[in-house]
Amino acid sequence: MDAVAASVIRSPATPCKPSILIGRFPLNGSCFARFPSNSRFSFKQQQQQLCTSVFMPRQGHRRRSLVVRAAAPFPELSGSSSDKIAPLKLESPVGQFLSQILKDHPHLVPAAVDQQLEQLQTDRDADQQKQDPSASGTDLVLYRRIAEVKANERKKALEEILYALVVQKFMDANVSLIPSISPDPSGRVDSWPSGAGKLEHLHSHEAYEMIQNHLTLILGNRIGDSTSVAQISKLRVGQLYAASVMYGYFLKRVDQRFQLEKTMKILPGATEEENSGHQTATDDKRPSVAGGATHVMSHPEVSTWPDGDVSPGGFGYGIKPTRLRNYVMSFDSDTLQRYATIRSKEAVNIIEKHTEALFGRPEIVITPGGTVDSSKDENINISFGGLKRLVLEAVTFGSFLWDVESYVESRYHFVLN
Repeated sequence: MDAVAASVIRSPATPCKPSILIGRFPLNGSCFARFPSNSRFSFKQQQQQLCTSVFMPRQGHRRRSLVVRAAAPFPELSGSSSDKIAPLKLESPVGQFLSQILKDHPHLVPAAVDQQLEQLQTDRDADQQKQDPSASGTDLVLYRRIAEVKANERKKALEEILYALVVQKFMDANVSLIPSISPDPSGRVDSWPSGAGKLEHLHSHEAYEMIQNHLTLILGNRIGDSTSVAQISKLRVGQLYAASVMYGYFLKRVDQRFQLEKTMKILPGATEEENSGHQTATDDKRPSVAGGATHVMSHPEVSTWPDGDVSPGGFGYGIKPTRLRNYVMSFDSDTLQRYATIRSKEAVNIIEKHTEALFGRPEIVITPGGTVDSSKDENINISFGGLKRLVLEAVTFGSFLWDVESYVESRYHFVLN
């Protein structure tokens, strides 16, 4: 099959001010911090003109070139809401270009991304070489400001490259991302098709056991009830979605190490003894990854549900010891915290912006007394089956985000730790 490398001649873009995080996602601190009540998810929209040239090389043949010109900005990821590929609209020239590739030729996205990363690296190297150490005063301030603007442009392009790769992985799996949440005439929001079965098969057996524990922690004995409808705060569901994305990111990170050690037959002996009395006793004494350690792996979304809506069996109801969970419990606290940390600011921003595009911007006000005025917080009607689908997608999104972050990092260094 022909490979495609795409290069974009970009016009200067106005830097986009980062939106406020819906939660304080960890970078160098503890993992699942609680969400502030005045959180927002928003971003500005921009349009850019592109001129792209696409090269189509064949192995063992001379490279042929085909020039494609766009006189107007690329459209959104969809022409109409019903055809939308993902809830978040990509805004940078690189992001809009990848949006078009996602619509027309999704299998070409990795090759186009590789070319864009090469260009980003070239631009970054060129900017570093242009720094004038002899500059002073006004000139030095100007040089620094120009470098800052260009760095912001590269950062936004990098974020949207990561997002496009995540979306492409969902498309490869033939799973549609849930569109922006909006109620139908009956007030229900979960009109999306059920893809739970496909999402389950995207994880290893050990990881899916942990995901089942995560679902049980949230839904309690309602986990098998797919038809009953609950009225839940839209903000709370958004917090649940974002926390589940982070959980999926962590889970893929530890599962990758677990699968490697299992293949090499160097797993700690305790993890091989599944459901042993000694290990069960240890689990009762140690904080649970799925159940929420107060200093590392808390589940802030669980405590925010209205009484009676979720987890009717109580906190930790139905949590089962699993092989991967026992393996994670063998970590010391520093290792556990490191694995539960989101490594890059770009990944943090993607979680925030995707969640905001999905659930909108909540109108939460802090009163002069310091309390939260949630009178404008919207309630939505969603079935427990729809909620399960939402959580499964979020966990899978986090898993894919770890994969693409690692892939991009191998070609363009940007991860903090």
